[in-house]
Amino acid sequence: MRLRPVEWVLRAVVTVHMVAVFAQPVFAGVYLSGDFDGLGMHATGADVVTSLCLLQLIVAIVVRVRLRRAWPCLVTLALAVAETVQYFAGAAGALWLHIPLGVFTIAAAAVLFVAIWARPVARPVVGPVARPAGKAATVDA
Repeated sequence: MRLRPVEWVLRAVVTVHMVAVFAQPVFAGVYLSGDFDGLGMHATGADVVTSLCLLQLIVAIVVRVRLRRAWPCLVTLALAVAETVQYFAGAAGALWLHIPLGVFTIAAAAVLFVAIWARPVARPVVGPVARPAGKAATVDA
Protein backbone atom coordinates (compact mmCIF):
# COMPACT_ATOMS: atom_id res chain seq x y z
CA MET A 1 0.00 0.00 0.00
CA ARG A 2 1.25 3.44 -0.88
CA LEU A 3 1.53 5.89 2.00
CA ARG A 4 0.17 9.40 1.86
CA PRO A 5 2.62 12.31 2.36
CA VAL A 6 1.15 13.19 5.77
CA GLU A 7 1.93 9.64 6.94
CA TRP A 8 5.58 10.04 5.91
CA VAL A 9 5.76 13.37 7.74
CA LEU A 10 4.28 11.76 10.86
CA ARG A 11 6.76 8.89 10.64
CA ALA A 12 9.66 11.32 10.31
CA VAL A 13 8.59 13.49 13.25
CA VAL A 14 7.86 10.46 15.48
CA THR A 15 11.31 9.06 14.64
CA VAL A 16 13.19 12.27 15.39
CA HIS A 17 11.17 12.74 18.59
CA MET A 18 11.98 9.20 19.73
CA VAL A 19 15.72 9.71 19.13
CA ALA A 20 15.61 12.93 21.19
CA VAL A 21 13.67 11.19 23.98
CA PHE A 22 16.22 8.35 24.08
CA ALA A 23 19.08 10.88 24.35
CA GLN A 24 17.68 12.37 27.57
CA PRO A 25 18.74 9.55 29.92
CA VAL A 26 22.20 9.64 28.35
CA PHE A 27 22.51 13.35 29.20
CA ALA A 28 21.21 12.69 32.72
CA GLY A 29 23.76 9.88 33.07
CA VAL A 30 26.58 12.22 32.03
CA TYR A 31 25.51 14.59 34.81
CA LEU A 32 25.15 11.79 37.37
CA SER A 33 28.66 10.59 36.45
CA GLY A 34 30.02 13.87 37.78
CA ASP A 35 30.13 16.06 34.68
CA PHE A 36 28.07 19.14 35.52
CA ASP A 37 27.76 20.04 31.82
CA GLY A 38 25.47 17.03 31.47
CA LEU A 39 22.78 18.93 33.35
CA GLY A 40 22.87 21.71 30.76
CA MET A 41 22.66 19.13 27.95
CA HIS A 42 19.72 17.50 29.74
CA ALA A 43 17.94 20.84 30.10
CA THR A 44 18.52 21.73 26.45
CA GLY A 45 17.40 18.23 25.50
CA ALA A 46 14.19 18.77 27.46
CA ASP A 47 13.48 21.89 25.40
CA VAL A 48 14.12 19.97 22.17
CA VAL A 49 12.00 16.97 23.22
CA THR A 50 9.09 19.18 24.27
CA SER A 51 9.25 21.21 21.05
CA LEU A 52 9.38 18.06 18.92
CA CYS A 53 6.40 16.62 20.78
CA LEU A 54 4.39 19.76 20.09
CA LEU A 55 5.36 19.56 16.41
CA GLN A 56 4.33 15.90 16.46
CA LEU A 57 0.98 16.91 17.97
CA ILE A 58 0.39 19.37 15.13
CA VAL A 59 1.17 16.69 12.54
CA ALA A 60 -1.06 14.21 14.40
CA ILE A 61 -3.91 16.74 14.30
CA VAL A 62 -3.41 17.00 10.54
CA VAL A 63 -3.54 13.19 10.35
CA ARG A 64 -6.78 13.30 12.35
CA VAL A 65 -8.35 15.82 10.00
CA ARG A 66 -7.07 14.44 6.68
CA LEU A 67 -7.10 10.68 7.31
CA ARG A 68 -9.80 10.56 10.00
CA ARG A 69 -7.61 8.50 12.30
CA ALA A 70 -7.77 9.59 15.93
CA TRP A 71 -5.31 7.26 17.65
CA PRO A 72 -2.06 9.01 16.63
CA CYS A 73 -3.49 12.31 17.86
CA LEU A 74 -4.73 10.88 21.16
CA VAL A 75 -1.48 9.03 21.89
CA THR A 76 0.59 12.10 21.04
CA LEU A 77 -1.64 14.28 23.21
CA ALA A 78 -1.12 11.94 26.17
CA LEU A 79 2.63 11.97 25.49
CA ALA A 80 2.64 15.79 25.32
CA VAL A 81 0.84 16.03 28.67
CA ALA A 82 3.27 13.55 30.28
CA GLU A 83 6.30 15.37 28.84
CA THR A 84 5.00 18.75 30.01
CA VAL A 85 4.47 17.48 33.55
CA GLN A 86 7.88 15.81 33.43
CA TYR A 87 9.49 19.03 32.19
CA PHE A 88 8.14 21.08 35.08
CA ALA A 89 8.80 18.31 37.62
CA GLY A 90 12.44 18.23 36.50
CA ALA A 91 12.73 22.00 36.66
CA ALA A 92 11.30 21.94 40.18
CA GLY A 93 13.64 19.14 41.26
CA ALA A 94 10.79 16.69 41.94
CA LEU A 95 12.78 13.62 40.94
CA TRP A 96 10.19 11.30 42.51
CA LEU A 97 7.89 12.32 39.63
CA HIS A 98 10.43 13.28 36.95
CA ILE A 99 12.18 9.90 36.74
CA PRO A 100 9.07 7.64 36.54
CA LEU A 101 7.55 9.95 33.92
CA GLY A 102 10.82 9.73 32.00
CA VAL A 103 10.54 5.95 31.94
CA PHE A 104 6.92 6.23 30.79
CA THR A 105 7.89 8.73 28.09
CA ILE A 106 10.59 6.47 26.69
CA ALA A 107 8.25 3.48 26.66
CA ALA A 108 5.41 5.45 25.07
CA ALA A 109 7.68 6.97 22.42
CA ALA A 110 9.03 3.51 21.55
CA VAL A 111 5.56 1.94 21.32
CA LEU A 112 4.32 4.82 19.17
CA PHE A 113 7.36 4.50 16.91
CA VAL A 114 6.69 0.79 16.37
CA ALA A 115 2.97 1.38 15.80
CA ILE A 116 3.58 4.13 13.25
CA TRP A 117 6.16 2.13 11.30
CA ALA A 118 4.46 -1.29 11.55
CA ARG A 119 1.60 -0.47 9.20
CA PRO A 120 -0.02 2.45 7.41
CA VAL A 121 -1.97 4.90 9.54
CA ALA A 122 -4.70 5.32 6.94
CA ARG A 123 -7.27 2.62 6.45
CA PRO A 124 -6.95 0.78 3.17
CA VAL A 125 -9.47 1.88 0.58
CA VAL A 126 -11.94 -0.90 -0.06
CA GLY A 127 -13.59 -0.65 -3.44
CA PRO A 128 -16.39 -2.61 -5.05
CA VAL A 129 -15.75 -6.28 -5.69
CA ALA A 130 -15.03 -7.04 -9.33
CA ARG A 131 -17.66 -9.36 -10.84
CA PRO A 132 -17.58 -11.21 -14.12
CA ALA A 133 -19.61 -9.61 -16.89
CA GLY A 134 -23.28 -10.54 -16.79
CA LYS A 135 -23.34 -11.50 -13.12
CA ALA A 136 -25.59 -9.46 -10.89
CA ALA A 137 -24.76 -8.67 -7.30
CA THR A 138 -26.68 -10.75 -4.83
CA VAL A 139 -27.56 -9.92 -1.29
CA ASP A 140 -27.12 -12.69 1.23
CA ALA A 141 -29.62 -12.54 4.03
